[in-house]
Amino acid sequence: MTTAFHFLPKGRHTARAVQLLDRILYGFTAYALPFLIAALSVISLLAWKTYYPTSENVTPLAFRLIPDAKDVLSPEQALAGLNQVSEIKKFDTRLAETPFWFVFDVRHPADGQAIAVELTSRHAEQTVCWNADTLQELGRADRSRVQGAMSEAKAGFAIGLEETLLADRVLCKASFVGPARIAVAQWPAAKLNANVLAFHRHSGLLEGGMIMLALFMLVTALINRTAIYMLFAAWLITCLRVGSISAGWDFQWLGHRIPPEWVQFSRLLTIMAYYIATVGLFRALFKEDLGKVGYRWVMHVMQWICLVMLPLPFILPHAKFLQFFWVATAIGVPLLIFLLVRILMYARSPVAIWYSTSIAITLAASLYEVFSAAFGWKGMLGTINSVTAALSSSLLASLALAAQMRTEHQERLEAQAQLRHNYEVMPIGLFTLDLQGCFINANPALQAMLGKDVLAPQHKQWSQHFEPGAWSRLLDLIHAGSEVELEIRGREGGQANDQKRYRVKAILAYGKIEGWLQDVTEKSKADENLRFMALNDPLTRVYNRRGIEQMYEAAVAQVSETRPLALAYLDLDRFKLINDLYGHTTGDQVLRQVCERITSMLAGSQFIGRVGGDEFVLVMAETAMQPASWTCRGIIECVSAEPYRIGDKAFQVGVSIGLIDISPGTQFKDALANADRACREAKGGHKEGLVVYEKNAKAFIEREAELKLVERLSGNSLLEGLFLEMQPIMSLKAPHDSLNFEVLLRMRNQDGSVIPAGRIIGAAENSGRTGVVDRWVMSTTLAWIDRHYDRLSRTRFVCMNLSGASLNDERFIHDAYAMLADNPRAASRLCVEITESVALHDLNNTRRFIDSIRGYGVRVALDDFGAGYTSFSYLKELPADVLKIDGSFVVNMNEHPTNVAIVEAIVNLAMNLGMKTIAEWAEDHATVQTLAEIGVDYVQGYAVSRPQDPAKLLEAESAASFIKDDRLANFVRMLGKTETMHGQSDLQDMLKNRKLH
Repeated sequence: MTTAFHFLPKGRHTARAVQLLDRILYGFTAYALPFLIAALSVISLLAWKTYYPTSENVTPLAFRLIPDAKDVLSPEQALAGLNQVSEIKKFDTRLAETPFWFVFDVRHPADGQAIAVELTSRHAEQTVCWNADTLQELGRADRSRVQGAMSEAKAGFAIGLEETLLADRVLCKASFVGPARIAVAQWPAAKLNANVLAFHRHSGLLEGGMIMLALFMLVTALINRTAIYMLFAAWLITCLRVGSISAGWDFQWLGHRIPPEWVQFSRLLTIMAYYIATVGLFRALFKEDLGKVGYRWVMHVMQWICLVMLPLPFILPHAKFLQFFWVATAIGVPLLIFLLVRILMYARSPVAIWYSTSIAITLAASLYEVFSAAFGWKGMLGTINSVTAALSSSLLASLALAAQMRTEHQERLEAQAQLRHNYEVMPIGLFTLDLQGCFINANPALQAMLGKDVLAPQHKQWSQHFEPGAWSRLLDLIHAGSEVELEIRGREGGQANDQKRYRVKAILAYGKIEGWLQDVTEKSKADENLRFMALNDPLTRVYNRRGIEQMYEAAVAQVSETRPLALAYLDLDRFKLINDLYGHTTGDQVLRQVCERITSMLAGSQFIGRVGGDEFVLVMAETAMQPASWTCRGIIECVSAEPYRIGDKAFQVGVSIGLIDISPGTQFKDALANADRACREAKGGHKEGLVVYEKNAKAFIEREAELKLVERLSGNSLLEGLFLEMQPIMSLKAPHDSLNFEVLLRMRNQDGSVIPAGRIIGAAENSGRTGVVDRWVMSTTLAWIDRHYDRLSRTRFVCMNLSGASLNDERFIHDAYAMLADNPRAASRLCVEITESVALHDLNNTRRFIDSIRGYGVRVALDDFGAGYTSFSYLKELPADVLKIDGSFVVNMNEHPTNVAIVEAIVNLAMNLGMKTIAEWAEDHATVQTLAEIGVDYVQGYAVSRPQDPAKLLEAESAASFIKDDRLANFVRMLGKTETMHGQSDLQDMLKNRKLH
């Protein structure tokens, strides 16, 4: 050794010596000393004589016993009764609380040794003994005091333990509470004294050990803040008290005597608490396992029993409570054992096994105690049983706790190792900072982002790696909230695009800042691009419809007298021609240049958005109408001033603008519709290319009225306010012989004003309710004709216009057929007008409809003939009865000879096809005279009559009766006379024409 240490420095010699000394002392205290203690304990138990003899020279004594149910017997009477019964060795009271008399013979030893007689029942409450030969009282005892030769011994009483027992025969009277067993044992006085000391020693060891274990559990619960340890500590105390009841020393606690009047009640509370604590501990220990093994109802049964038992100690007497407890234990213990078996089948961990064994011993001991007390079985009901059950179950539970702690420790170590591994391999940068902004820890991912030397003293400051102000922002947020997340930028590089972006999430924990850092440069750029694309047009880079709508919503929320808002709708002129001739690629380049020019004309609070192919919207916040109109004129001039050069080509593009003033609360869709209307007006030929609608402009009022009407027709009040007017149609062949008319739809507002048919039909088409309106018109017209059929004897036809939407609505068509079938008389007077453009939309469908309604006697007129897509070839395909000449050719026709020629041509065409003609919009006498000369059959217009209330038509003789102009009346009167000789009735003419078809 000297040689070995000679070559080592002196300091190293000392260190190795100290290390060797530590190992020797640790090995002795940790291994050798516990082994010596265990070996000495085994030798003591097996080889050495016990210091406390417990059963030497004990002699059970036989006795005679009679009950005193009414507690009326005197010692003489009791002794007389006892002499007539046989001797027994033991007797179970079975919860009887009435007094018992018993007598026994004492066996005095020949050597004169002092003896004592033990009355062993721990349930004895009061005992009085006499010398049976002389009836002299030897002593008396209860749980509060003893007198004479009586004394307390273990759980019961003894005679002659402290005074010499002189009697040969002893008579005793005793009362009991609980499942008492009466027995008499004779001891040498010295041996009984030693046995009493052993009893108290055992009880002290049990109480001290259990209380220390409970305190240990309590401290563990407080340190670890785990409620299950607290529950375990309480369960240990209840085990201790139940053991003390079994052993018979429950009348004291921590060396202090419990008041006698509290003893019985404390026993009931102890039993109740023990039962509930056992069930509660069982559920807490195996909470997770119980969910896996099923049979939840078993645990629920136990919990309900606990709930029922909770108030019983306060309301039931001792005997009744014990009976309930025996039943509850007989039910509960097998159920818990069943669950234990199920748990052990699924969870084979050491913790579960130790806990299960501990609780199983406790449950088995409790069950055995109950059966022994209830059925009077002879068994280990004394100190040995109580001590064994309590200590063994507590020891096993402690082992289970140790195993659980070991398991938790291993799990923590594994979790730490896993956490360290995850910390090292995490692709996100993890860090720890102090409150001065210095890096304390950084994982490899963070070092890869910020540099390997991020923990070096000269590079560990947060501010060295990120943009100015990033540290103060992070620190402010950390102090303001529990957890923060923000995006920051790295230090600027050589180019703006080189600046990195990071997402940081951090929290203040134990005086340090813990968090993670993620490089989100590409993601941020992608998010910015997505946000831009969501609100901007990818071609022109200006706002798209959604983006400009957001700008509008923000601006309209600020509108006031001092903060006006204007909106302009732009439509490029001649742009479609560029796309058609040169392709969309060229058109796209022109659009970009147009947007650049428009953008250059806008101020900071003015924004442009593309809402269509060549349509744009300008939102001009805080801009009055006068400056806004100047801006729009500047845009018109800028857009069209110079051509757009694409390659070797140059293109000229103009722009039309509709500018409107925005009121507070105006919806974007409404503002857009009004501006679009103004733009269409500008595009329709306005010389400046700009139309401006100020607030309260007529267009706004009309638009608002139109929207209200659409809303009204879309609701449940569609048919409210609808009514019919009728405009006479006068025959130019026999004006005074017929009363024909056209049905016109009207609607009355709440203020009494009348809405014309054109607006009603337009609103109905926009709301999709045209079929409902036409169905009402047809049904009302047919009902009115049928109701006044006799008064309309001079009526040949009643015209009713049918919209195109209804003609293409199969449901309406079927309903129309049904209405015509239900009103055959009225149907023969009806003339349905079909617009020329509708008829040509689906020629086959129109032909089928015409054929079908003519089968009901209905006439058919082609409305607005000549104004649409007139083609003479289709007339031979449509079996119409009447051509209704469009009013645009009729009004003021004398001023336009071309119109006269067109009308004359239509009349000749109709005549050749066997059709009648009706001319609309005849406004004056001269027009009616020209139409008569041309040969038109019927005329309709203000010259004859304005639309009338239906009641007035019932009072008229003919359509000519409504003429107010005297000159026209005279002309019509003369016309009637000249045409009488030619006349046949209109009905006969139409029937003849129908035969021609």
